[in-house]
Amino acid sequence: MKAVLFARYGEPEVLEVQEVADPTPAADQVLIEVKATTVNHLDLFQRDGSRPIPHLPFTPGLEAAGIVLADAHGFHAGEHVLTTRAAEATGGGGYASKIAVPARYLARLPAGVSFEEAAAAGLAASTAWGSLFDLGKLQAGERALIWAGSSGVGTAAIQLAKQRGAWVATTASSTERAEELRKLGADLVINHQQQDVGAELQKLGGVQLIIELVSSTLQQSITACAPNGRVVLIGNLGGKESTVDTQAWRLKRVTVIGGGQLRATPRDEQNILQLIADKAFTPLIARVLPIEQAAQAHALLASGQVQGKIVLRHM
Repeated sequence: MKAVLFARYGEPEVLEVQEVADPTPAADQVLIEVKATTVNHLDLFQRDGSRPIPHLPFTPGLEAAGIVLADAHGFHAGEHVLTTRAAEATGGGGYASKIAVPARYLARLPAGVSFEEAAAAGLAASTAWGSLFDLGKLQAGERALIWAGSSGVGTAAIQLAKQRGAWVATTASSTERAEELRKLGADLVINHQQQDVGAELQKLGGVQLIIELVSSTLQQSITACAPNGRVVLIGNLGGKESTVDTQAWRLKRVTVIGGGQLRATPRDEQNILQLIADKAFTPLIARVLPIEQAAQAHALLASGQVQGKIVLRHM
């Protein structure tokens, strides 16, 4: 089979297309022909060595949408499926053309949902669901702030929170991006380069839930909280450190929850895919590229110029 991998750390050019052996499924696994995956920031960190992996060569790819190749564990050859746990598959991650995945990690694609849509939703929407509902306990009528609205998790979280009946604020860095986020349903878009996000939301009485994707903005998140607000910390796009006013944190009784390696259950991932089929949720796709252009895709994501997910397609 074909796989895109790297045998040393470095710039995007270390990614190579190679022929490798097909995976042999273990007793609990289902063999999948991968049709689409996406590029995530973790892929870049693994490739450049800032998040070292145990063994090289390594095939990245955190999620994969594809076709079941052989009947196994209730799945039938020809069924379309998604896994957000491709990194744990036999044969490599989603940058490989075939992987063997534990059956418990698979969700079926409803009719009308494309491989590209499923992959673009993938881990981003799964993380958004887990942070909003499993950890964040978002309820209809509450107010939420979602940082980095143009990111994959951000665009998914905006739509899922609106589906649940929340009022949603988010952040953007330009007028163009702000307009796209309003189309996704955001009630308020704050330009974080020109405005103090925490102060702006305090004028409105604060929010009950914050999805914190930046980390270095944690103090602004605490400021933006209403009393007894919750902050779910699921990303550190702005770095690993933040200085906070512990007095304000204490007096407001803000709860900060570490998200860890967060994702929804496969059952809830099935619910997300059904929302796509029902046209109630639209994964935002920035670009679809062939898997052979993985290096270009890494450079594009690193540029910070994309809004939504970059999908890699296996032909």
